[in-house]
Amino acid sequence: MPRKLKVAALADLHVREGQVRPYRELFEEICRVADVLVLAGDLTDLGRREEAEILAQDLKACSIPVLAVLGNHDHESGQPEVVRQVLRDAGVMMLETRAFVVEDVGFVGAKGFAGGFGRHLLTAFGESAIKQFVAESLNEATRLENGLRSLHTERIFVVLHYAPVRETIAGEPLEIYPFLGSSRLAEAIDRFNVSAVVHGHAHHGKYEGRTPGGVPVYNVASYIEKPTGRAYGLIEV
Repeated sequence: MPRKLKVAALADLHVREGQVRPYRELFEEICRVADVLVLAGDLTDLGRREEAEILAQDLKACSIPVLAVLGNHDHESGQPEVVRQVLRDAGVMMLETRAFVVEDVGFVGAKGFAGGFGRHLLTAFGESAIKQFVAESLNEATRLENGLRSLHTERIFVVLHYAPVRETIAGEPLEIYPFLGSSRLAEAIDRFNVSAVVHGHAHHGKYEGRTPGGVPVYNVASYIEKPTGRAYGLIEV
């Protein structure tokens, strides 16, 4: 029987220009307690190269595999591929373009997108702007599903930025729920044998939830209270 893999998960770092080693000590700590580090988006504050380079320097302290997806803040300056490349150059495995396997655990991810949940899910009806919005939500769910389909491991770990379920955004204003995630992501997840899901984005949500199919979901935004008492969650798969 394969050993359990300890995954440290963290989101919403929001690294800013001018910061000096903002996460170096935390990453060193994580390397002592976990086998893998996953970063679930909003790694930078404005999606600038300089911010990504600060994070990349801190990540050089990591002696364990690091996997990541970007978040909405990482797209703010219109150069997400620059952010990705800086992180790739630092050894980070970016999950939005391909899945990776670490010790027989498949890791797959996508940024995800907004759109709402359950019977309140936004549909592609009316103005072209609404149809484009829904198309982006569908595209992200399809990207996730394609990544899941590419894996043939018994254990699968999903990394998102936007939430796939309502439970883990509870505590946020109800008015912004549709902008915090989409149940289309959960529908894709529940078609596969997924072991765990992490996301960020909802700074005032709650740590734990489940998809309709019963898959554990964890909100690992750095602001969320977690069982570790630290900014990161620690999940065994």
